[in-house]
Amino acid sequence: MDTLLLLTILVVVFALAFDFINGFHDTANAIATSVSTRALKPRTAVYMAAVMNFIGALTFTGVAQTISKDIVDPFVLENGSLVILAALLSAIAWNLITWYFGIPSSSSHALIGSIAGAAISAAGFGILNYGGFSKILQALIISPFIALAGGFLMMTLFKVILKKRNLFKANKRIRYLQIGTAALQSFTHGTNDAQKAMGIITMALIAANLQTTDDIQLWVRIAAATAMGLGTSIGGYKIIKTVGTKIMKIRPVNGAAADLSSAGIIFGATLLHLPVSTTHVISSAIMGVGTAQRVRGVNWGIAQRIVLTWIITLPISAALAAIVYQLLVLFF
Repeated sequence: MDTLLLLTILVVVFALAFDFINGFHDTANAIATSVSTRALKPRTAVYMAAVMNFIGALTFTGVAQTISKDIVDPFVLENGSLVILAALLSAIAWNLITWYFGIPSSSSHALIGSIAGAAISAAGFGILNYGGFSKILQALIISPFIALAGGFLMMTLFKVILKKRNLFKANKRIRYLQIGTAALQSFTHGTNDAQKAMGIITMALIAANLQTTDDIQLWVRIAAATAMGLGTSIGGYKIIKTVGTKIMKIRPVNGAAADLSSAGIIFGATLLHLPVSTTHVISSAIMGVGTAQRVRGVNWGIAQRIVLTWIITLPISAALAAIVYQLLVLFF
């Protein structure tokens, strides 16, 4: 078999594997609050999230096009298939490591850092599309702070609305609302996170001269959406436990406020064709909600652990991808 064709097939396989892992790694965040408040049983929540992620993944392609061309230009990247394969292997490795330890790390940070690291290892720093890359980095850095503020404001609004109502009865009713907010959260997750694998596959197809535009082919959309949906159906219960119980004690009103604010931010990023870390947006929204309720109610030790992972993921994944690329060169 032609080496380029073999590499392209490997990229498609590992891109779908990345989406599958992303499904049980990142999607856990989307349903963590509804599971922790018992608005939904874990298995029901996981299956609902799988369906909504699949629908969301099929609905938009803007983020996929950003991934396919704004970090590096696939039309000028030499050894493009090898670079992309190295990036995928690095991102998958980091996702599995953080999943094993139950750390809500960002698949987006891991993938974007890996693409940059592998490309630099192959062609030097000049290969980066600095305009597009800086735009993506700004979205990744700013979005958690917006989510923190959004969660704070949403919880403050809920407190004003529920000020004169019985909190126990209100929480009981809001638990039903959480079913809708969890579905919305899962849908928006699909509109953003599933796009990243689509962009990677499109890069590989361009590098192999199998397509000449950055349009996302229908089979790529269906394959990525299916992989994420199947991954979601497996469930990421370690991440659910960290996000849903360890940051703060979440009641239905807190969960609904966090879901609505984070879903709005993720969907806004999708409309702007910007990849964001759904993990850090959701975690930050929960911290904002907790701060609005009671600052001491937030487990800031876990919050620091999440922030630390947020900071180190990009450079570690970039360095790992650079090493993986050089190892792959020895075989191909």
